[in-house]
Amino acid sequence: MSAVAAAGGTARAGGGNRVSGGDARAQRAANAAAPKIPHLFQRISTLFLPYRAALITTGILVLITAGLTVIPPLLTQQAFDLGLFPAGGKPNIPVLLELVGLMVLIWIVSAALGVWQTYLTAKVGNRVMGDLRIRLFSHLQRMELAFFTRTKTGIIQSRLQNDVGGVASVLTNTVSSVLGNTVTVIAALVAMLVLSWQLTVVAIVLMPLLVFVQRRVGQVRARIAAQTQESLSDMTAITQETLSVSGILLAKSFNRQAAEVARYSDENDNQIRLQVRQQMSGQWFFAIVQIFLSIVPAIVYLVSGYLINGGVDITAGTIVAFTTVQARLMWPLLGLMRVGLDLQTSGALFARIFEYLDLKPAISDKPDAMTLPASSTAGRVEFDHVSFVYPDGEPEHPTLDDVSFSVQPGQFAAFVGPSGAGKTTVSYLVPRLYEATSGAVKVDGVDVRDLQHQSLIDRLGIVSQETYLFHATIAENLRYARPDATGEELADAARRANIHERIMSFPAGYDTVVGERGYRLSGGEKQRIAIARVLLKDPAVLILDEATSALDSISERVVQDALDAAAHGRTTIAIAHRLSTIVNADVIFVVDAGRIVESGTHSELLALNGAYAGLYAQQLANA
Repeated sequence: MSAVAAAGGTARAGGGNRVSGGDARAQRAANAAAPKIPHLFQRISTLFLPYRAALITTGILVLITAGLTVIPPLLTQQAFDLGLFPAGGKPNIPVLLELVGLMVLIWIVSAALGVWQTYLTAKVGNRVMGDLRIRLFSHLQRMELAFFTRTKTGIIQSRLQNDVGGVASVLTNTVSSVLGNTVTVIAALVAMLVLSWQLTVVAIVLMPLLVFVQRRVGQVRARIAAQTQESLSDMTAITQETLSVSGILLAKSFNRQAAEVARYSDENDNQIRLQVRQQMSGQWFFAIVQIFLSIVPAIVYLVSGYLINGGVDITAGTIVAFTTVQARLMWPLLGLMRVGLDLQTSGALFARIFEYLDLKPAISDKPDAMTLPASSTAGRVEFDHVSFVYPDGEPEHPTLDDVSFSVQPGQFAAFVGPSGAGKTTVSYLVPRLYEATSGAVKVDGVDVRDLQHQSLIDRLGIVSQETYLFHATIAENLRYARPDATGEELADAARRANIHERIMSFPAGYDTVVGERGYRLSGGEKQRIAIARVLLKDPAVLILDEATSALDSISERVVQDALDAAAHGRTTIAIAHRLSTIVNADVIFVVDAGRIVESGTHSELLALNGAYAGLYAQQLANA
């Protein structure tokens, strides 16, 4: 299954519909609602394996509690026949005291065991739900970059929050409910058979029909549940897109707040409709079941009259005990039916969760992957006849086409060219965010596919055009590179990035909260903090992806000074838009239509009077 399919056919980055169409959503929901139930429940059961001891204890408690609940009706029969209406005619008070005391003791013990059982089931259920959420989050962390470029963030968030949260009640209540209700139903049926097999036949005659109807209702509820979760995913995606800082700025800039509210309102109306359908589905079924089970005692009284007239020996105590047991049967039976429906409904949600867990990362370590030792990392980067096509691209039009070059340790290499030429793709292939379609990308002579990815990333530092800062303090953002860094090490990295004095000018200094995505800082300040963060990592290879293209000329000069300091003494690959920032590069590669068409120093390329000279002349004219 492709990641696109698993993501619900969400829009690719840069295009596609923002909201899924009704037909597509219905089809996805239908697919999710029809999982292979036995295999699915087998996978669900494996989630509970780490908690076997607690489950066994819960099972024992459930069995004891369920068994105890059937004893009082039998004691009721004895109370009627031996205590209230004995053969002598007068109530036997000592027998009544003994039987009533025993019943009270049983209910006290049952209540205490029930509290203990509830604690264990709540603990196990929530642990399993937490494990499932962590497992899903960890798996998503291992997915390749391409998965996230074609999947809405809100859709991913919905799987983690709405889908996992949607199965919470099933995880916390199912085991105890199934065990307890099953034992209670079996014990009640046995007790009913002991009291009167004739009346038992009357009480359960319609059960097979109810089970058949329950299965049909469950299938309907599963389909509605899948549609409901799909709608929740779309709502989460809309929320994430429009209520982020960038989304709010966009909406306000184009005066589209009313349109966004209308879009959210439409999906909200759809969600309300589905929630009502989900809650109402099966209500008539349960109403009919409840009516049937409620009128059974009256039918028992009627049938008992016919049986007594027919010569069958049935005492008043037997009739009272039987109807009491039958009443005990009603709620566990309803509970089992509800659990059955919940399991069918949650099957659709589990299918969506396992759908993501079954995705195979397109980029993963080989079993015998090598580690790149820090002490021996020189920083040589080489492309050996590399071609690359994006996952959704056209093979006949590769983004990179038979590209070969090498950057020596400590060298500053710049890549320039028109937009869409393939420059940024070079910066994606070195850290193996994407896999080369053909050829080899090498670091220190080793193909990156033969290296442990973590070992490779530890030797690289990346500063991109779009700086991402967490809604946290400056110190916390810097320590993202090295959690154990001291305050002095933070200050040293900030000084080399030309941002220390600016940080100290804030009232809170390094404890200043930068705001969502760093919006409380200027573009130049954010970029220099990002540079300081990379310097704290101290990588052997530095990748600069148009790190100054979005800055004004004054900020660009300040940031460029910081970049020059960061690049000193380490291999640097710079993707440049403004040629003025790379005129001192050791080597400049000119990329056009996925190929390297020129290479050399600034002066050498100007002397060629080719593509680079044309780009340089054009930028001078624009300046």
